[in-house]
Amino acid sequence: MKRASFKQPRPASAVADEWVKGDRAAEAPAQQSTPPKVAMTRLTIDLPADLHHRFKVACAEHRTRMVDEVRRFIEEWTQEHGKL
Repeated sequence: MKRASFKQPRPASAVADEWVKGDRAAEAPAQQSTPPKVAMTRLTIDLPADLHHRFKVACAEHRTRMVDEVRRFIEEWTQEHGKL
C-alpha cells in the first residue's frame, strides 16, 4: 500500500496573525489597495526580432515588464488620439 506524504503547513506570518485578529493597519500597502479585476483581451503583434530584443533589453534595464510598457503606450496614445 502506498503512503501519501504531506507537507507540514508553514507557520502564519505576523501580518496574517494581525489580520486574523482584526488589525487591518498591519496589512501591507499593496494588500490594502488592490485594483479591481477587469476583463482582458489578448493582442498579438509581430515584431522584427531585433526590435523585440531591443525592447526586451530596455524594459529589463528599467525593471519594467514589456506588457506593462505596451499597455502604458496604448493608454497614452488612445487618450491623445481617441474620440471616446
